[in-house]
Amino acid sequence: MKKTKRIPRKKIMAPKKCFFCTEQKTPWYSDTTVLQRFTTDRGKIIARVRSGLCAKHQRRLTDAIKHARHVALLPFVVRD
Repeated sequence: MKKTKRIPRKKIMAPKKCFFCTEQKTPWYSDTTVLQRFTTDRGKIIARVRSGLCAKHQRRLTDAIKHARHVALLPFVVRD
């Protein structure tokens, strides 16, 4: 039986410091320009590993994005 070689995964380079901690802000649903920074072009929320946010602000960010979607400030799905 042959052993296959493992291909090493690419490391994701994320910012070292939380954006909201350095700016001394909290995520708010009406601030759509900041919320769009943490969503993909398809409308998905970017993971904490990629965004570089702390756990507290990541939780608040997801709630703010979901609130903005319900108020129709952000789209649920972006279609081409």
